[in-house]
Amino acid sequence: MKQILYKTAAWWAVLGGVLALIISVVTMVNVTAFGLDRLARHFGENVPAIIGYEDFVSLLVSCAVLMFFPYCQTRHGHVAVDVFMKLFPAGFGRIVQIISSTLMTLLAGFLAWMMFNGLFEVRGDNTLSSILGWQIWPFYVPGILSLILWTLISASQIFEKEDQHV
Repeated sequence: MKQILYKTAAWWAVLGGVLALIISVVTMVNVTAFGLDRLARHFGENVPAIIGYEDFVSLLVSCAVLMFFPYCQTRHGHVAVDVFMKLFPAGFGRIVQIISSTLMTLLAGFLAWMMFNGLFEVRGDNTLSSILGWQIWPFYVPGILSLILWTLISASQIFEKEDQHV
């Protein structure tokens, strides 16, 4: 089960990377259009930027950022203070690992629950993006899935031994 979670997290992060690449390309196009517009003004012309750029990018960023969290958790990429932990007995480090994994699981689960509630709130309010007029709630789904995956991975690591890190 753990390997399935880890592979899912890896592919989920790749999908987040694809979204980040799309954001980068759209940003480059928009910046290029801005530069061309400044040049075109000297000739009495204009080059429009991408309409709704801010909406598009902010909605995709809200999806992409959370998609990296589960993969980071699989690699124990959160903050760890190994320098100080080596000063204490192994048993103490084990207790700290259990406590931190449990707290991370609770945090990720709480965030998933709150975001799930937020999805229903913005859907009920019929919240739309300001320029494009897109529904906001579908962009909550990747974040909720990311947080659920993060919660499951954190929970699977609670009683993991140090030498079991994948």
